[in-house]
Amino acid sequence: MTSLYAKGGGAVQIAEQIAARIKDGGLRPGELLPPVRQLAVDLEVNPNTVASAYARLRDAGLVATRGRAGTVVLEPPLAAVSAAYMPRQVPAGMCDLASGNLDAALLPALALGAAEVFPQQNGYDISGDLPVLTGLGREWLGQQGVTLGEPAVFSGALDAMEKALRCHMQPGAAVWVEDPCWPPLLTLLRHLRLRPLPLAMDEQGCRLPENGAAGAVILTPRAHNPTGASLSAQRAQQWRRFLSENPQCLAIVDDFWGPLSQQPLHLPFDGDRGLYVLSLSKFLSPDLRIALACGNPTLLQAMRADQYISERWVSHILQQIAARLWGKALQEGQLQRAQQAYQARRDELVRRLNALNHTALAVGEGLHLWLPVRSETAAAQLMAQRGWLVQGGEPFRLKGDPAIRISLANVVPAQLAPLAQDLADAMRASAAIN
Repeated sequence: MTSLYAKGGGAVQIAEQIAARIKDGGLRPGELLPPVRQLAVDLEVNPNTVASAYARLRDAGLVATRGRAGTVVLEPPLAAVSAAYMPRQVPAGMCDLASGNLDAALLPALALGAAEVFPQQNGYDISGDLPVLTGLGREWLGQQGVTLGEPAVFSGALDAMEKALRCHMQPGAAVWVEDPCWPPLLTLLRHLRLRPLPLAMDEQGCRLPENGAAGAVILTPRAHNPTGASLSAQRAQQWRRFLSENPQCLAIVDDFWGPLSQQPLHLPFDGDRGLYVLSLSKFLSPDLRIALACGNPTLLQAMRADQYISERWVSHILQQIAARLWGKALQEGQLQRAQQAYQARRDELVRRLNALNHTALAVGEGLHLWLPVRSETAAAQLMAQRGWLVQGGEPFRLKGDPAIRISLANVVPAQLAPLAQDLADAMRASAAIN
């Protein structure tokens, strides 16, 4: 690999040469860079110079350090985003347990009559969020026992988190994330040139860091994707203590399951020290790209300034539709029905799996189950042979053990018994099937 680099030079020049070879295809995704000391000898420079060059490449999102495994070239950002968001093709005759889609029958239906046309603004002087929508959010949070001030409207949870991280963090900084983690969040962090630091999950939610430092932590308080765990009152209190002792660390709470949760909301931060984000996608519609955010007023002000520079506002027509759907769901009891339906499927499947495997899987809540396996490839192949499309755990894991994720939105009660048996077999499968 020495021939790929010019002799000598400082950290900036070495990083630029390696970056150029990555961008022109001379170094391909997955290829290892030479160890720091080896390259330092080859280039006749100090090892600290090479280490600094590698750090610049990491901050630029071009490489990742995998401990003893070395420094590896990453996929180009566009390819990584495409891989994370490319629609999954479900083969004919297979039941989709991989996509994470919702059960359409459990979403409120939007029906507008001739007299229900929303007023359309005709200028570019629109400002502010619709009180009818923010009022619903404030009222719902009050029912959860949370007072965080007036919610602000953003274009989905990832948009709110991106703006918060841009305003609070510098490229190259570290962010604590749950392990396993929601893959689009990892893609976002890479796009922002932030380093994810994994924190293990257990039945009480995300565990606290044992060492190190980070500028932010992103936590799921309920129905964690993919494990289904929720923050217990005890664990949330531990996080509040930790964050009060580390005021530089911003806590971002992604309550994506929100009104579909049957668990209490335990916030990991006190007062306005963090940011709470509520997506409307899971309980109203995935196509309704709206989220409410509240918490730290200084941070929210900076996020609004960022919003004004780019999209300027969230469509008032979409906000009115969201408010209409939310109000209808409350009036007709749709949220409670969805809560009960999703939870019943999950409870029954976990009960059957525990009986078959003689284990004690935690029930949790939400759409997803995270099942430990001996081999992700073998488990996915066995399930595919039996007519089930499942998601391998590798995109979700930073350090965790092999697992598969399944989503229950497309499962009907009659399928739970055969599904449990097939999953029990897949969890024990240890060799790929030809």
